[in-house]
Amino acid sequence: MLEELIIAGFGGQGVMSMGQLLTYAGMLENKHVAWIPSYGPEMRGGTANCAVTVSDREISSPVVTEPSSVIIMNQPSLEKFEKTLKPGGLLIINSSLVAAKPNRNDLRVIEISCNELANEKFGNTKVANIVILGAYIEMTKVVSLESILESLKKVLPERRHNLIPLNRQALELGAELAGEFKVREYQ
Repeated sequence: MLEELIIAGFGGQGVMSMGQLLTYAGMLENKHVAWIPSYGPEMRGGTANCAVTVSDREISSPVVTEPSSVIIMNQPSLEKFEKTLKPGGLLIINSSLVAAKPNRNDLRVIEISCNELANEKFGNTKVANIVILGAYIEMTKVVSLESILESLKKVLPERRHNLIPLNRQALELGAELAGEFKVREYQ
C-alpha cells in the first residue's frame, strides 16, 4: 500500500493539522510516513499545503509530485493541484469555498460542503477540516479513525484536549457522508 496525498487550502484552515494527524496515525499503525509542509508568505489567509505519504514499505522519497489523492479546501488550490493528481485519483473538494468544477474527466470526485456542515451540525466551522478528513479516511482506509483520534492527543495542545469529542463527531460525520456519497467518476 502506498498513499500519496496533497492537502491544500488557505492558512488557518487546518491543512497542516490534517497532515500531522495522518502522519501520527500512520506511525501508530507502524506504517512508514512522510509529511512535508509548504507555507505561503502569509500566516493566516495565505496559501498552505502539505504532502503526506503513508506506506507499508519504506518511502524512497517524501516528495509528492503525482498524488493518488488531493484534498482541496479552497479555489486557488483546485487550480494548482488538480492537474497533479494521478489519473483515476481521488479528489475531495470543500464545496463551501470552491464553486468551480474540476476540469479533468479521469478522476473520482467527492464534493462536501464542509464549512456549512461544520457550522450546521456543530456550530463551529473550525472542524470543517476534520469533516473532510473523515471522508478521506473512509474512502481510502489509509489509517483508522481511531488512530486519528489518538493522534489528536499529539497534535492538539493539552489545553485543547477538551475538543477531542467534537473532533470525533466531525470525523464520524465525514466518514458517514463519504459512505453515502455517490462518487462522481468521469471515466
